[in-house]
Amino acid sequence: MPKIKANGIELYYEDNGPADAPEILLVMGLGAQMIAWPDELIQGLVGKGFRVIHYDNRDVGMSQRMEKAATPNLIWTMFKARLGLPLGVGYTLSDMAKDGIGLLDALGIQRAHVVGASMGGMIVQLMAVNHRDRLLSMTSIMSSSGAPGLPGPRADIRRQMMAARPSGANRDDAVAFGAELVKSFSYPDPARPEDAPAEMAGRAFDRGYYPVGTRRQLLAIIADGSRVERLKTITTPTLVVHGGADPLVPKDGSIDIARHVPEARLEIIDEMGHDLPPSQVDRMAELISGHAHASA
Repeated sequence: MPKIKANGIELYYEDNGPADAPEILLVMGLGAQMIAWPDELIQGLVGKGFRVIHYDNRDVGMSQRMEKAATPNLIWTMFKARLGLPLGVGYTLSDMAKDGIGLLDALGIQRAHVVGASMGGMIVQLMAVNHRDRLLSMTSIMSSSGAPGLPGPRADIRRQMMAARPSGANRDDAVAFGAELVKSFSYPDPARPEDAPAEMAGRAFDRGYYPVGTRRQLLAIIADGSRVERLKTITTPTLVVHGGADPLVPKDGSIDIARHVPEARLEIIDEMGHDLPPSQVDRMAELISGHAHASA
């Protein structure tokens, strides 16, 4: 699929399923490329009667790199956020939500079901807040409300996430780092091949290694702060899914989303970390498609 102009930038996307089927838009998380959506999940949703569209967020993969965007110091930005000071980030999560809506515009799609994982869950929450007339349903997976006081990542994972990634890293080092990071927060699913994290990290490196883009996305998350009051205004039918064994974004984040979004449905999957493990793909397809069909 070619790149397409959306919200004033170029996004790389792929489109699967019948052109006349109801659309599901998949939005991936922090620093992750669209290839992180399991092919089995995409085809499962197509098999349940949907046209499935997924894309690389700005600053990642094969979508436009925001090279002129501000990239302030991460630690200093976190400190200023606690004090309520202006942060001067390059772009916001609301901008990224507009990217997804812009993609729908470019494809001539008036309304769609939207599904977001991790940061993508935050993005689709903002689609439901700011673009509710464009959404048929919203599914937030392994995400958070951003409320202060929620538990954060396990200490070792936090250290890994904060570690600087050299922009000029060679492929072997980058793949090793990415694979170890993914292993640290994924569920130990016996159905997942042992080399799967390294294989995915290699594909991601070859499509587009750009760690500064991940940093800018993280800055956008910090700048967005708590969404609690905004979540209370959502009228879009909402499904909230989280892994009970998630060590990166603990399930409390989704419990808090479901607490504040009116009539949201919460599903906790015990055999899932901060990932979409192979053994749970069919269940995820059932949950997403069932929610979408019920909301149409």
